[in-house]
Amino acid sequence: MTQQTFLYNSKINKVLKNIRKVMVGKDEPATLSLVALLAEGHVLLEDVPGVGKTMLVRTLAKSLDCEFKRIQFTPDLLPSDVTGVSIYNPKEMAFEFRGGPILGNIVLADEINRTSPKTQSSLLEGMEEKSVTVDGKTIELERPFFVMATQNPIEYEGTYPLPEAQLDRFLLKLKMGYPSVNEELEMLDKTSGIHPIQEVQAVMDKTELLEIQGLVKEVFVDRTVQRYIIDLVTATRNHASVYLGVSPRGSIALMKAAKAYAFICDRDYVLPDDVKYLAPFVLSHRLILTSESKFEGRTSEMIIHELLEGVSIPVRKEYSR
Repeated sequence: MTQQTFLYNSKINKVLKNIRKVMVGKDEPATLSLVALLAEGHVLLEDVPGVGKTMLVRTLAKSLDCEFKRIQFTPDLLPSDVTGVSIYNPKEMAFEFRGGPILGNIVLADEINRTSPKTQSSLLEGMEEKSVTVDGKTIELERPFFVMATQNPIEYEGTYPLPEAQLDRFLLKLKMGYPSVNEELEMLDKTSGIHPIQEVQAVMDKTELLEIQGLVKEVFVDRTVQRYIIDLVTATRNHASVYLGVSPRGSIALMKAAKAYAFICDRDYVLPDDVKYLAPFVLSHRLILTSESKFEGRTSEMIIHELLEGVSIPVRKEYSR
């Protein structure tokens, strides 16, 4: 490991330390959010209200010296409220473009399932293409560009669930979960005075983040590990309980996530265990189950865990270059 890589890993640990100051018992969602950020992907946080979804995004944004924008999705939100709009300037006798919140670096899309599919697509275009189209003109989004979207899985009235094709745009789908009794007690102690998020300072700037994203791309993935990824994805397409399996985009997403996770773990190569750990978070939301499976109460997560038990893990003494 080079001195530069060591320095960047130290910065990543400082970001995680910041999140631990604010969030109690959320190390896994915090680490996985960084995985998506370093892999240049996006995250969908799905859980009940009040478990810290928005707080996680805010803390991550404050730890990075990047422009943070928030979009509160509502049923009456328009695509132009997300992307921006051209306004006529009478002094200049010309239209001027006023950029929307999607032009930030770290974008919180709060309650994305509260808005119409048309408005959802305006955000998802930017996530996939790294650009938006306004008045027939294509506007490139500034890098880094990272979206963390939240949605509430409980209240379905007046919501517009994301279709599977749009869920596929998210690198990871995460859940926060309720804290334990001791974690909730610690949370009460931390928030009895000044909220810890007020004391969070930026520990990484935009240039450093872009350089780390470049280093993540150079992480080595052995051919046997690549084959393991393909075997897992192929198994989803042949499972009796699955109507539609994971697409090739899912294979690419799993490899990108594994590279980022290996980098966070101070390695310049991917292990099969990295793939096995990340598979439920990367692949579960890319499956469409059969009606019979849904009726039986089976979930995508259950199918992925079954496949992880059934697909052979490659055995090699060395996976580095």
